[in-house]
Amino acid sequence: MPVIHVLSAGAAKGLVSALAEPFRQASGHMLQCQFGAVGAMQERLDAGDACDLIILSRAMIDALASRHRVDAASVADLGRVRTGVAALAGAAAPPVADEAQLRRALTAAPSIYIPDPVRSTAGIHCMKVLTALGIADAVGARIKAYPNGATAMAEMAHAGDARAVGVTQITEILYTPGVALVAALPAAFELSTVYSAAVTTSPLQREAATAFLQLLTGASSAELRRAGGFEPS
Repeated sequence: MPVIHVLSAGAAKGLVSALAEPFRQASGHMLQCQFGAVGAMQERLDAGDACDLIILSRAMIDALASRHRVDAASVADLGRVRTGVAALAGAAAPPVADEAQLRRALTAAPSIYIPDPVRSTAGIHCMKVLTALGIADAVGARIKAYPNGATAMAEMAHAGDARAVGVTQITEILYTPGVALVAALPAAFELSTVYSAAVTTSPLQREAATAFLQLLTGASSAELRRAGGFEPS
């Protein structure tokens, strides 16, 4: 069975995974996917990993298009994703509606689970938020960073600490069993990222990759995107 190679931001894992099997049945093409921090996925592309379709932030996709690494005509948005706060499923969620509440919630948490603070969109932003709140040094030893938000949320669920807090893209919170979305970050600290997909300029399966891109971003999957945390861009 022919294979489409996909490099994808972790924020889109739930959506891609949900559509993979229906697409295989309809097209006869399997997906071979790698998910992770956007920086890590771009590094894999630049290192020569097989890739027919790539999903990153819109800014990164546009930069790849300017370097002729993706087909600019194929670029399409999945939607906008906000960064949010997670708690253990079933635990009493701390209020995080404003700056003071967010500071208290993060300061009180014995562990703060985040994605890669260097190569992931949400991880980088989380460190900026901690600095802006004036608590980066105070909570530094309690930060538990993982390669991507999905792994961070899965580890938080596995640890089972009802007092722990997670910060990552809302899509990653929603598709991870064992954790629950508390809320998006308050307006003063909001981060909203548009994610886009594009076919690379040297795909092995151009026609099939284009068809999957259209499924990901088209009207037939709009409700699935919305339910998974993607908002119209």
